[in-house]
Amino acid sequence: MKFNFQNKIIIAVLLMVLQVSFAQKKEENIGSEVVNVVKPYTPAISDAFKVQETPVLDDDGNAKKETIKYSIFSFPVASTFTPSKGKAEGVDKTKQEHMYNNYATLGFGNYRTLNAELFVNQELDNNDYVGGMFRHLSSQGGISGIELDDRFYDSSIDLTYGANYNDMSWNLDLGYKNQIYNWYGLPENFGASLNPADRSDLIFAIDPQHTYNTIYFGGKIDFNKGFLNEASMKFNRFTDALGSAENRFYIKPSLQFDVMDESIRTDITVDYVGGSFENNYLKTNTEPLKYGYTNLGVAPSFVMQKEDWTLNIGAKIFYSLDNESSTNKLYVYPNFNASYKVVGDLMIFYAGAEGNLEQNSYMDFANENLFLSPTLDIRPTDQQYDVFAGLKGKIVNNVSYNIRGSYINERNKALYKSNDYNENTSNEDYAYGNSFQVVYDDMKTVSFSGDLKANFSDDVTFGISGTFSSYTNDLEQEAWNLPTIKLNSNIDFNITPKWFAGATVFYVGERKDIQSNTAFVTNSSPITLDSYFDVNAHLGYKYNSQLTGFLRANNITNNGYQKWLNYPVQSFQIVVGANYKFDF
Repeated sequence: MKFNFQNKIIIAVLLMVLQVSFAQKKEENIGSEVVNVVKPYTPAISDAFKVQETPVLDDDGNAKKETIKYSIFSFPVASTFTPSKGKAEGVDKTKQEHMYNNYATLGFGNYRTLNAELFVNQELDNNDYVGGMFRHLSSQGGISGIELDDRFYDSSIDLTYGANYNDMSWNLDLGYKNQIYNWYGLPENFGASLNPADRSDLIFAIDPQHTYNTIYFGGKIDFNKGFLNEASMKFNRFTDALGSAENRFYIKPSLQFDVMDESIRTDITVDYVGGSFENNYLKTNTEPLKYGYTNLGVAPSFVMQKEDWTLNIGAKIFYSLDNESSTNKLYVYPNFNASYKVVGDLMIFYAGAEGNLEQNSYMDFANENLFLSPTLDIRPTDQQYDVFAGLKGKIVNNVSYNIRGSYINERNKALYKSNDYNENTSNEDYAYGNSFQVVYDDMKTVSFSGDLKANFSDDVTFGISGTFSSYTNDLEQEAWNLPTIKLNSNIDFNITPKWFAGATVFYVGERKDIQSNTAFVTNSSPITLDSYFDVNAHLGYKYNSQLTGFLRANNITNNGYQKWLNYPVQSFQIVVGANYKFDF
């Protein structure tokens, strides 16, 4: 039976009408029904669906994978490419500046200042060399308000001869130094009890000049192999124009041994000093004042390293002989320090405890204070211990720092103190309140220090450091002439390839001294010396590789401060000069 298209449409419509008619129901009320809950449902753990730790997979993809082997069908490909030969890029080489062996410096300034230096060095062959150094610094004086001559001359010459070999090096030194200074620091009210004529005659009669002479001979030897690492020795002969004389000799070898994979270093010291002074300060002696000490010391130590820790463990033992009084003493000191890298080289913690027997001498005292009277008491200082701790490291690669705190206990600490005086015409030229003595005291010192160094570039360097100290004395009223604060800073920079400059600033805090005129029965009180700034600067111009001109300015603030009691310094100073480098 065949149906045409029209009949198919009619049958489809009839089926749709029939379906709709069966889906329709009359609106009926289903009513309500009460449901009574006999027991609430309480779920149990067993009713929960537990997920297996290792699920069972029924995926068809879990079938065992077939091992597939790959192979490459390679065949050569013809190429007509021909690489060209490479050529290195040219680099402009900077011409290395020639290093000259010798130089000469000459400068002139106000106060009729003369500054001269000459250094020569010559290689004799592949190993031997010889050298020499001459220095001179002088001023003709002129400090405002000074009534005595304040000029000075300081000259020295040093000669050396040495050799460098593969397994050792050595050198011998010989030198002479001459220093001429004046005791120009009279007390502020000097001669107040005299009439003007007598005071003028007294001052005119004072000859303040005094002279120091030093002759020395020494040498040093270093070994690259063997148990003897190095050894040094030196002999000094120190005299003045008033009959004082002193001899100082020391030898210091250093040994190194290997014991059970550890290296033990041992420093040995033989240190002798002996001398005499013609008179004591009051000239009441009948024999010269003699002194002499021989200190024999040994200091073994070894280093332990483990990861970021470094330990240096050792001790110092000294046997001191007083050659004049025939009394001998034994001293034992700690020699320990440790360091720990907290953050690599950025922060390193260090701590330790050290001690030492310091040999004092007339020459060392005079180099620190040129205005001493030749009537000193010389004895060694017993530094029982110096306990310290600190942090050091780098903030960045070109900025380093060091912060340190310490507690020092010393016996026979040497202090400079002004001499008392009177105005008798029979006094020595240093006995008018214009000289210093050395006194000793047992002291404890607490100090904190820090320094910062920065190399901002090849053209700019900067540094600053400071020390803050607190002193406790057993005998003396004060820590005479020791400042509680010391600061200094410096900067150097290249302005252009030809021009360079720099500056240095010093700050020294208040110090205490004491002095009395023995002609009056009065109780003296400590005198406070004012703190001071000292600002120095320099400017230079490189004319060529050999010739450089310079300008130096010192005490730019023009402050005639007193470094020592009654001793004002020169105010603003300027020196103009040149430096010339050369070869023979």
